[in-house]
Amino acid sequence: MEVSGFRKRTISDYQLHMKHLMKVTGVTYLNEITSDTIYEWLGSMAVSNQTKLTRLKCLKAILSKCFDNGWYEQNFWKPINIKVDKSVKKGSTSNDISILLSLLDLNTFIGLRDAVAVITLFKTGVRIKTLGQLEEKHIDYENLMLNLDGSILKNHKLLQLPIDEQMVKLFKVLIQQNEKIRARYNQNNDYLFISRKGTGVNTKSTNNIISKRLHKYSGEFGLENINPHAIRRGYAKELLNKGANIALISKALSHSNLAVTTQYLDLDINEVASNLREYL
Repeated sequence: MEVSGFRKRTISDYQLHMKHLMKVTGVTYLNEITSDTIYEWLGSMAVSNQTKLTRLKCLKAILSKCFDNGWYEQNFWKPINIKVDKSVKKGSTSNDISILLSLLDLNTFIGLRDAVAVITLFKTGVRIKTLGQLEEKHIDYENLMLNLDGSILKNHKLLQLPIDEQMVKLFKVLIQQNEKIRARYNQNNDYLFISRKGTGVNTKSTNNIISKRLHKYSGEFGLENINPHAIRRGYAKELLNKGANIALISKALSHSNLAVTTQYLDLDINEVASNLREYL
């Protein structure tokens, strides 16, 4: 899988869920996996249907690779599904972001770093993991652009995202503070966002430092729609409201297809009714 370009996190998830299936059902070989064993595995989980669905999708991806390799004659797992009640996930609004920024102390390194991170997330829509991998080399000051190479993007494809003068000024101020922090703790890296001790903000766990800080702010200040996914959705919704088409938004978000973007921009029933009224 590593040779095929799968990321370590993806491989780790595959191993985790396959080992769990083997432990629960007692299967050892691929030919022992059946629809019944999959249902047995799903039934053993004391988790929400949404979590079951996520794990099922992971297992299906593994089995589909086996099918492509000719190790299965039929993809018997295809009809297996978990029904989940779909709810609209709200994105952050510009007002949510403004309130959060007004509550941060920009006179401290952490406050400054977190403010710049929030602005970057909301104005570029990058994923939280990509944010943690941003380096100074990715900033094109002359052309006001973030030039992102495939190594830090989920889909491995190059992407250019425009930035404004405000972001450039904030980046320069943050970089100056980063240099002081790195010098103090003898760290050698070029990350745009670093910890208070000069290391990168991405950790081995799912959440990086910025994500954890946003969770803290959400609880501390009572802000519901402040988390990396909500801010990214907010970015997408802002583009939609400004007249950007789905194809453009999909490219900006580095989505694999338009269906993912359409689901990402899901409107609640009141928004649908309001928008439809304009066409009466």
